[in-house]
Amino acid sequence: MAKPYATEIASLEATFAWAKTEDIANLKSAVRSAGLFPLQAIGSGGSLTAAHAVVSLHQTFTGRIATVSTPLDVAADPLVGVSHWLLSAGGGNVDIISAAKTLLAREPRQLAVMCGRSDSPLADLCRQHPFVDLLIAPPPAGKDGFLATNSLLGFVSLLARAYTLQFGAKDDWDTIAAIVDQLLADGNDAVASWRGETEKLWSRGTTLLIHGPTTRVGAIDLESKFTEAALGNLQLADYRNFAHGRHHWLAKRGAISGVLALVSDHDRRLAEKTLDLIPAEVPIAVIDLSGPPVAAMLSSLLAALRITEWVGTAVGIDPGRPGVPDFGRKLYNLPLPRHKKTKLAVALSPREEAAINRKAGKAPASMDADELARWKSALTTYRKQLLNKRFSAVVFDYDGTLVDTRHRYQLPRSDIIDELIRILKSSGRVAIATGRGSSVRKDLRAVLPTEYWSEILIGYYNGAEIAPLSDAAVPDGSAACCPELSGLANALQRHPELATFTEQTNRQFQITLQSKADMGEGRLWDIAHQVIMATGSSGVKVTRSSHSVDIVAASVSKLNVIGRLKKELGPSSFLTIGDRGRWPGNDYELLHGEDTLSVDETSVDPASCWNLADAGQRGVQATLEYIRLLEVVDGQLGFSKDALK
Repeated sequence: MAKPYATEIASLEATFAWAKTEDIANLKSAVRSAGLFPLQAIGSGGSLTAAHAVVSLHQTFTGRIATVSTPLDVAADPLVGVSHWLLSAGGGNVDIISAAKTLLAREPRQLAVMCGRSDSPLADLCRQHPFVDLLIAPPPAGKDGFLATNSLLGFVSLLARAYTLQFGAKDDWDTIAAIVDQLLADGNDAVASWRGETEKLWSRGTTLLIHGPTTRVGAIDLESKFTEAALGNLQLADYRNFAHGRHHWLAKRGAISGVLALVSDHDRRLAEKTLDLIPAEVPIAVIDLSGPPVAAMLSSLLAALRITEWVGTAVGIDPGRPGVPDFGRKLYNLPLPRHKKTKLAVALSPREEAAINRKAGKAPASMDADELARWKSALTTYRKQLLNKRFSAVVFDYDGTLVDTRHRYQLPRSDIIDELIRILKSSGRVAIATGRGSSVRKDLRAVLPTEYWSEILIGYYNGAEIAPLSDAAVPDGSAACCPELSGLANALQRHPELATFTEQTNRQFQITLQSKADMGEGRLWDIAHQVIMATGSSGVKVTRSSHSVDIVAASVSKLNVIGRLKKELGPSSFLTIGDRGRWPGNDYELLHGEDTLSVDETSVDPASCWNLADAGQRGVQATLEYIRLLEVVDGQLGFSKDALK
């Protein structure tokens, strides 16, 4: 049986207290990644309100466009180049599962899933695809009743805290939290005045709810609750859209209508002028929501949750358990439309279809027979030569390939280490070409047995310094920048925007620029090139990794690692695996050859750098898939003839 709504309201204070103290490190990381893209927020029912909150926060803090969608929209509108956020308290409804499956197959740059249940079908599905930012946030009040209450306040509060702390300051969040705490306190005068203000509306059949941008989230949620619990007829408009025809309802039906206005500091003057023009016979209730924009957003949501309780009492309906008709249950469980799969002009396996999609940058279903045949021929040729080779060593990129970029300061996963040891035990060689320095040596020594250290070759700082893992003297982090980089390093440090928004690390043969929360990767790249051209710096190369821009001396290359292996092993073939194979990615040179596999971005060259991982997989999981398919025979590594189909 559903909970009484009053019980849910009584838990709001505890829910917000939880949201203020819950560990949000992963959520902040996901928010930072989202800040690099436009965003699509997806939800149904109460979670649709949370989606509106994500959109409001994203646009406010990043300045990037964001849109709200339902799961039905996801299949109809295949957006590209955006971050997708799925929100679901229960993680079990057919719509959100269908949307998740659709997005997983598209492998977007970011798919974040915020769910209130760790044991839900949605969470289980996402765990099969580790590239997903799976954010589990179970509120202390447990499962909601009929309407989203504590899960909704919990989600929106966590998101507000994450965006504010990631892109703002702790003091900003403290101010917001203090305002919300005050509204949640027992006997708060402002909340009591809200109830008195709104009582005059509930005898009317229709409520016109007008709001501003900072209070839109509360307005949307109140409309949802009015409708879902059948509390009454409620119409929405912002202050200016109300002026464009929506006001005419009052001209014809003012006698049966009332106006509820959500007023914040942002729109107070406009609200007052608007309300002064409402006919005198129409009752008006004003909910005053002071404070900065994020505080107004959260306060408007609290107002919506409270008003739902009061109007329910007035009309004799408990919003927490209004009753669900049989046809409603049947409607809820209807599946989304199944889109008939387009017949391809050339037959492809699922792996081939995914590989061509990644390589060509468009779906095989959109290609004519000739174009698709060309891509399939290139893929078949590439796969055959790869399967016919035997390798003396495997050369890996590190961040994004052996460790997840989102968790690059953690140790490599145990299943990855097990596979590396399997290769080493069979007399195969392992080499790593990384943009990092001694941190890689430290982490690998922590997880690999000492007996294998001499057999693992590390190319630090994108191949600037090369040594076996057993050599503790390399890399030399104390050396000053080489002549090619020293002047440029000083110029970069003097650039006002770079000095404010980046972290700069200078090494002997490499300068690393890593953006802080306020600067996107693209702008960092543009400014770095501008400084290079302005200083007339020559003899340098610039590459992008998944988290930084690296400027290196012209002699520096990850290919230096392969050159070192050739000196040690003689004429041999080496399999190389990385994640940034598309120019100007820092694996472009490493993966520009026949014996190359990408676990993420591919080059445009049909003869190299394909991503042959299973559909819906990338990064470390794809690396694991590749190396598990490697067979080791007499110290040589190779794929079986049936691999990678």
